[in-house]
Amino acid sequence: MKSTVLSAAICATLLTFAQHDAQAASFNCDAKELQPDEKMICEDRSLNDADVKMVTTFELLSGLLAMGARGTLQDEQTAWLKKRQACGADAACIGAAYQERLKQLGETYKNINRPL
Repeated sequence: MKSTVLSAAICATLLTFAQHDAQAASFNCDAKELQPDEKMICEDRSLNDADVKMVTTFELLSGLLAMGARGTLQDEQTAWLKKRQACGADAACIGAAYQERLKQLGETYKNINRPL
């Protein structure tokens, strides 16, 4: 049930993003000074989609977590972004980084304490 609710929320948000903006959600693909990983994400549809899914999941989780846990989530995201940037323009490395981060975010969601 938990994963169904999260999946439905992600799908609804992804549809909203898809209708309003075809670019990656976490940064502007039209910016003049993109990092190599960002350029690759803008050029590769599957990486772009992974970015949208990751940022959507991150934003949903941020709204569900208490302040202390939210700060930890943000710190983890910052560390993950550095790891993704270290991939440079290596699409396979970037894709693996997204898979890893989405798995981590999924685990965070599963571990949220909620009333029965």
